[in-house]
Amino acid sequence: MIKPEKLELRLRLRRNRKAEWTRRLVREHELSTADLIWPIFLIEGTGRQPIDSMPGVERLSIDAAAHAASEAAELGIPAIALFPYTDPSLRDAEASEALNEANLVCRATRAIKRAVPQVGIITDVALDPYTSHGHDGLLEGEEIVNDPTVSVLVGQALNQARAGADIIAPSDMMDGRVGAIRAALDAEGFEHVSIMSYAAKYASAFYGPFRDAIGTKATLVGDKRTYQMDPANGEEALREVAADLEEGADMLIVKPGLPYLDVLFRVKETFGVPTFAYQVSGEYAMIMAAVNAGWLDADRTILESLMAFKRAGANGVLTYFAPRAAKALRLG
Repeated sequence: MIKPEKLELRLRLRRNRKAEWTRRLVREHELSTADLIWPIFLIEGTGRQPIDSMPGVERLSIDAAAHAASEAAELGIPAIALFPYTDPSLRDAEASEALNEANLVCRATRAIKRAVPQVGIITDVALDPYTSHGHDGLLEGEEIVNDPTVSVLVGQALNQARAGADIIAPSDMMDGRVGAIRAALDAEGFEHVSIMSYAAKYASAFYGPFRDAIGTKATLVGDKRTYQMDPANGEEALREVAADLEEGADMLIVKPGLPYLDVLFRVKETFGVPTFAYQVSGEYAMIMAAVNAGWLDADRTILESLMAFKRAGANGVLTYFAPRAAKALRLG
């Protein structure tokens, strides 16, 4: 056996990796249950309804959603985000159900707040669950019209605030909607309600399973590229963020997550404000497909993917893995 010459190395980075305790001492980022936001899909009736394209994720009735919120509290997850599956008979071109004070989201918000007041509730402001054409805004001819849509979004946001939402999260990508919503909330005495803006939301192919979950995949007419961002653009994301902050956004979301870590990093580095990533349905579905095929270790892969967001600067992550990740973190 040929013996290699002894290397004269003063710097050996492996010394800091030699044991678990040394790795913990020098670890640069930590992932905890406090970093997780759990998106929950709502449905009328009772019980749970599986979503085929998102194995392990279900649509929950209001009572089941309240039980999930209780689980979130027990696991140390600070907040949940609500997304409704609206009965097709209630969807129309004007998204009128979004303004119904007794719609599914509003009833769920009231019920969850009564049952688990210590868990934050984030409500989505966009019209796609309520429109017959599946778009986030009002459609005139072939155009999604900005200003008329903003007027409806303001009404939707007020409706949710009156129901008890803690954070309003506009995901529609209409220009000027954050400022209009902030002004309306303040005028009605909801100064304490925060706005978490989907400031950089891309026209992504990774949303397919989500559209299955809320029932818009079959109804969507055309695509959303005239108002959601072009995946080729990074500088534009900084302009979008700057505009939303100027209009009064308290927190920001970059969506999707893993394919846009560069955008997440640039946003946090540039503005230094609370910034969140959304690990979207397509990301979830890909990981679960590989896990269910036996190709990836579930918990290690999930936690590694979430750590990537923390490393890129995220304050937290909206992820369908939230309860599973929280349990894994507790065991770890």
